[in-house]
Formats: sequence, structure tokens, C-alpha cells
Amino acid sequence: MRVLHVLDHSLPLHSGYTFRTASILREQRKLGWETFHVTTPKQGVGTALKEDADGWTFYRTPSTDQDGLVAQMRLTAARLDELVREIKPDIIHPHSPVLNALPALWVGRQHKIPVVYEMRASWEDAAVDHGTTSEGSLRYRVSRGLESFALRRADQVTTICEGLRKDILSRNVPDERVTVIPNAVDVATFKFGAEPDPALRTALGLDGKTVLGFAGSFYGYEGLDLLIDAAHKLVPAHPELRVLLVGGGPQDANLKAQAARLGLSERVIFTGRVPHAEVQRYYELIDVLAYPRLPIRLTELVTPLKPLEAMAQGRMFVASDVGGHKELIRHGETGFLFRAGDVNALAKSIDDVLSRRDLWPAIRAEARRFVEVERTWATSVSRYREVYRRALASRGRVLTF
Repeated sequence: MRVLHVLDHSLPLHSGYTFRTASILREQRKLGWETFHVTTPKQGVGTALKEDADGWTFYRTPSTDQDGLVAQMRLTAARLDELVREIKPDIIHPHSPVLNALPALWVGRQHKIPVVYEMRASWEDAAVDHGTTSEGSLRYRVSRGLESFALRRADQVTTICEGLRKDILSRNVPDERVTVIPNAVDVATFKFGAEPDPALRTALGLDGKTVLGFAGSFYGYEGLDLLIDAAHKLVPAHPELRVLLVGGGPQDANLKAQAARLGLSERVIFTGRVPHAEVQRYYELIDVLAYPRLPIRLTELVTPLKPLEAMAQGRMFVASDVGGHKELIRHGETGFLFRAGDVNALAKSIDDVLSRRDLWPAIRAEARRFVEVERTWATSVSRYREVYRRALASRGRVLTF
């Protein structure tokens, strides 16, 4: 079977989106399927038609920095039309955003090829998160309308979590056409309970310190300002406390200014962005990871990857009780939840975890067991078999997998 994946962006760019994509492609290849991959103009301006990255070949859609959204969709449709004629796929599989789904639906209809749309987040909510619109605005309503249009016309729909599945069903998409392909981890790539690198610990001034931490992008919805405020409250009882923030993003300058204002400049360590291959070394320095996501529509609906990665490594962590976290975390068994948006609840949760180190070995072991049994990519990706079978059956086609 041949599957043509339509992507917003791909490797060599690094993001949760590209890591999920690479995991899907790897496991689909293991199932014996032929996968082909094309990115839209969102990959970046350029004229290349093809690029190799990390052992994968990606078809590109040439574009300029003058192309608006409608022009980008036209370019994507034209490139898809070329590739469909060349590759002759059995399935066209566009992934979020809807800017990928609409051209795929048009080309699929022209060539009578079933389309499976994977909605990883709703376009309208992503726009609110990026600050380009507000919930309920005209742009928001138009974006939501386009998303709903695509979802209703795809032969099958996949999504990453139950929160988004419920949102899709609310748009009058039949339940039998929606399948959750949950985020997962490749547990073999994560060392369980690894000891910290003493040289790196010393270089960062963390010898003998209790370390709270976060690794990822510094977006407003991550609630990292709450973590710094919580650290300020905890310092009197935990004078050796340090906060290690690994990464960067839009909130970088604001967070540094906040730490300085609270007199925490020497206690909050900003590493800047580090190579993906090096992130594990920084994780190993952290005693308690914190995921204080704020309660907004995006975080209530979408499950993140980071807590799963923490579980795979056997790291202790606290997380806000937004819907996306509650879908992943069993409070007191695989991690700890606190009331979202409440700095006092966050500080208390961290204090409770630090004071109960006797519980850590059992929680670490249960967290690792959870991802090994329930959240492996092999288990998640196997669900596409039935999705593709249904999509092909809707067009009167039967394939032996």
C-alpha cells in the first residue's frame, strides 16, 4: 500500500509535529507500507523539489515569501497533483492544519483517491495561541468553518487525543469516521533513571542543589511564569532550590525579567536552546519537572508529548490539571496534578513531591510501565490499519495489508 503524507513542515526542522511525523513514518514502514511525504510552503521559502533529511526523503513545494494563504494552498494542490500522477498513492493523508487538508481533498476528488485527514490541533485555536486572532472573532469563525468543512468531507479522520475527538464529533462528523491515534514514545530511546552528568551539573552550578525544571518552547500557555513565582514562594523552605529552563521562545525575555525582578537571577538558569540529541543530559539534572500549562481551550483539548517522555525516563513531575494532562497522567501513580493557573497549588504540589522522596521509586516504575504497555508508537500506529481499510472501502476498494 502506498500512502502520500501531506505535512505542514518536516525534518530537518525540529518540533513536536516533526517528531510525531517521523515516528508515524517509521512504524508504517515496519508494517510494510510505502510512505511518501510532501511539505507545503510552510516548510519555508525555496525552489527545491526534493530534500533528504535524517534518512527520509521529503518532496517540497516551491514557494516565495510573497505567497498568501490562498496562493499557498494553490501551490500545494498543484504539487500534490504532480505527485499523485507520479506516485499513484492508495491513500492521501494530510496532517494539520486545514491548509493541507483542503488541497488534499480537492486532489483526492479529482483522482478518486480516499483522503484521511489527521487533525492534531484545530486551526482556529492554534491562531488564538499564536496571537493572530481572538476566540469568537470573524477570522476565528471562518477558520472553524473551514476546519469543519474539511473534517466532514474526509473519508476518515484521525486525531491525537480524546479531547480533540469530542471536538470533532461536535462538528457533526460521524463517530465511526473518527479514530484516535494517541501520542506515544519510543521507550528504547529514553534511559530510565539515568544518573546526571557530573561535568554538566558542575558547569551549570547545580552541585548539591534541588532542581526544578522544564525543557521545551517558552510559549505563554506553558505557564512558566507560574513556575518562577512558585519557586520564589518555595525558596524560604528550600534554600538550595534552583530552576533549570531548557529551551527558548516568545516568553524568553519576559521570564528573564521576572526572575530578575524577584531576585532569582542566580536561582533560575536559562540554558538557551540545546541540540535535540543533548536534551536527555539536561533532563537527567532535574529532580522534579514542571508542566504548569494554563487552562485555555488549546491545553484543555490537546495532549502534549513531554509528560510521556518524562514517564519514559522515570522522571518525577507535576502538571496542571488541564484536560490534555488529565488524559495522560494518573494522579499519584504516574505523576502529580495540581489546579491549573494556581501558583499556590503549584508550589504546594512541588513541596509535597520533594517531601515524599520515599514514593519516587514506585511512581517512576509505574510511569515507565504505563508508556511501555499503553503508549508505544507501534501500538498507536497499528490503528491506522483499520482507518485505511475503512477509507478504501468507502471508495469500493479492498487491499490486503
